[in-house]
Amino acid sequence: MFARLALGFRLPSTIRRSNVYPASIRAYSQSKFPRPHGQSFVHRSELKQAKRIVVKLGSAVVTRDECGLALGRLASIVEQVAVLQNQGREMMIVTSGAVAFGKQRLRHEILLSQSVRQALHSGQNQLKEMTVPVFEARACAAAGQSGLMALYEAMFTQYSTCTAQILVTNLDFHDEQKRRNLNSTLHELLRMNIVPIINTNDAVVPPPVPNSDLQGVISIKDNDSLAARLAVEMKADLLIALSDVEGLYDRPPGTDDAKLIDIFYPGDQQSITYGTKSRVGIGGMEAKVKAALWALQGGTSVVIANGTHPKVTGHVITDIVDGKKVGTFFSEVKPAGPTVEQQTEMARHAGRTLASLDPEQRGEIICCLADMLTEKKDEILSANRRDMELATTSGRLSQPMIDRLSLSTSKLNSLAIGLRQLAVSSQDSVGRVLRRTRVANNLELEQITVPIGVLLVIFESRPDCLPQVSALAIASGNALLLKGGKEASHTNKILHQLTQEALSIHGVADAIQLVSTREEVEDLCRLDKLIDLIIPRGSSELVRSIQRAAKGIPVLGHSEGVCHVYIDNDASIDKAIEIVRDSKCDYPAACNAMETLLIHRDLLRSPMFDQMIDMLRTQHVKIHAGPRFASYLTFSPSEVKSLRTEYGDLECCIEVVDSMPDAVDHIHKYGSSHTDVIVTENEETAEQFLQQVDSACVFWNTSSRFADGYRFGLGAEVGISTARIHARGPVGLEGLLTTKWVLRGEGQTVADFSEQGSMKYLHENMPVPQGNFIPRPKSHQQE
Repeated sequence: MFARLALGFRLPSTIRRSNVYPASIRAYSQSKFPRPHGQSFVHRSELKQAKRIVVKLGSAVVTRDECGLALGRLASIVEQVAVLQNQGREMMIVTSGAVAFGKQRLRHEILLSQSVRQALHSGQNQLKEMTVPVFEARACAAAGQSGLMALYEAMFTQYSTCTAQILVTNLDFHDEQKRRNLNSTLHELLRMNIVPIINTNDAVVPPPVPNSDLQGVISIKDNDSLAARLAVEMKADLLIALSDVEGLYDRPPGTDDAKLIDIFYPGDQQSITYGTKSRVGIGGMEAKVKAALWALQGGTSVVIANGTHPKVTGHVITDIVDGKKVGTFFSEVKPAGPTVEQQTEMARHAGRTLASLDPEQRGEIICCLADMLTEKKDEILSANRRDMELATTSGRLSQPMIDRLSLSTSKLNSLAIGLRQLAVSSQDSVGRVLRRTRVANNLELEQITVPIGVLLVIFESRPDCLPQVSALAIASGNALLLKGGKEASHTNKILHQLTQEALSIHGVADAIQLVSTREEVEDLCRLDKLIDLIIPRGSSELVRSIQRAAKGIPVLGHSEGVCHVYIDNDASIDKAIEIVRDSKCDYPAACNAMETLLIHRDLLRSPMFDQMIDMLRTQHVKIHAGPRFASYLTFSPSEVKSLRTEYGDLECCIEVVDSMPDAVDHIHKYGSSHTDVIVTENEETAEQFLQQVDSACVFWNTSSRFADGYRFGLGAEVGISTARIHARGPVGLEGLLTTKWVLRGEGQTVADFSEQGSMKYLHENMPVPQGNFIPRPKSHQQE
């Protein structure tokens, strides 16, 4: 027999409870992962279909300080492998670490032996300095193999998972009979739901011979080549190679401008500069890439990732299998277009040119886009009808989402009007001087507005968002990355084409990019080195998920639009009814639509209340009763499940309050700080409400639907922010600008202003010039 086979002593709990476990497990896994082997996966998202997976643990992952095992890392890796095994996948581990573990054991034994001998010979506790000999690697491997396997066995036992050890050498692959035996043994173990743990038999293996690969066959020189050969031999769907670096870089990690490669394609080897190999093990990144490409050619997908980082080790394997952007993914099929990273770089570069244009030029671009929205309306509406038909046929979208997806001639006309309005207001945006200070003689300071950088706007369903946000990015000189929902793909495509056509009149077409690759939103939120601000437009679930996923990138937006209208006891009947009708029924899917109607207790049995209920019923609004409102009724509508609900449809909650301060308390407790309204003829009560309610928009005697950038005169908006820093409320042009400080001097140093220096600070405010920032000659600096 070519290998030593050692089975763990416990069978999985599912096996112990069933006499027919192998067939049931196979049937389940085949139904869940129905993919024949033969061709590697093209996209990361397809890795979820991987059934047979090889996990290779490099020496740097398994060991600690070159001597001993990293028990915490191993425990988390074992847990992930067990989780995937219990999902019905077939897991195999190729592990390093026997030499390091054996070195630790031998060192301990020799030091203990030396100390005992010295104590016996000296008869005293004064021990001489002990020296540890250099250990031969084969001896270390022999001493470490059994202990390493016992550790794996103990860890997997905690998850009721059985393991088996297999030690191999090159001969086991090159000898046909031994290769068939190895294949047969591994298949039998997988059939019995056992995790094989494979390692090279370093106790007997000869040193690797350079350039000894057979034609078409990779030689087993290290565990990278072993994992690749094993993955192809066993027709594995996926090989995960864990190392001590994030993945494959275009140059040695840690060097200037080194970039992590997200997807690596055959033929890209010439673009890579390799560094030195790991401080432990006998492989290196070049060996990993060679092994990965060989496995890829054999039909096995490969991901190289970091298995040592404490923040990701606990989920790195499961994240890879879930299709998340972790490490470097090897793919045989190169996409036709640029990667999202390349798109971001293109947008940033063109965005700098956009910011340097004259305000009139940026205005021309926006006006050109506005004109095309009406001139090309037939093409736009045709694409939108196609999206609507697909959405309706699929049945996956709710009615509010379908309403947001729909475009019309009137919507396009309104968009065009808003864009032209924005073109005028953008004349004094980028480079505007906000403050001027004479710090000292011939030392002047200015604070000026500048673009934020690269914006990522993620929106679902609503394609009208694309020209709005694009126009705001153009006006503010920001680069823009757009990620729309697939339900609006046809509409988004033509709107983006028109946007780039407008941008091209001044040579900045690349400043706005539409992400059309199969990029997960969560992966986009991790591009903290490329993106400066994320703006989500969509459901509260989308916004919350982005806020959770964003890693080091600020998120601008609101998660919910739980808007209130409070009817005071001094309210006008006519005003109250029309305001509630408009706030709820004009566009129920909007985030500024009323969701909760608060009624003063004194109005409950009044004509106003009866008319209000009749109006809501006429408008087919489903009413949910709040707890206090329900207590006043003998036969009440369905009681509300939560007072924090955003219905987004023709539904609302009605609740009773005792006074205006009670209404304010209710809004603060259950609202979302979006938009809240008071209807009253009492000016004092209204002013108190306006001052006390801590929301982004607070209105008196008007509809909540006015909370909108276009209606505020901003021309357009990227959304409504409920944050308390930076922009708040409808975020228009001003919300997409930040500032920088410009200091002009004539050779001054800080030492000139010390106690021994000859200069004094003045800090005098200076008049702010009208118009944009224009560098002035030094002769005109001092007024």
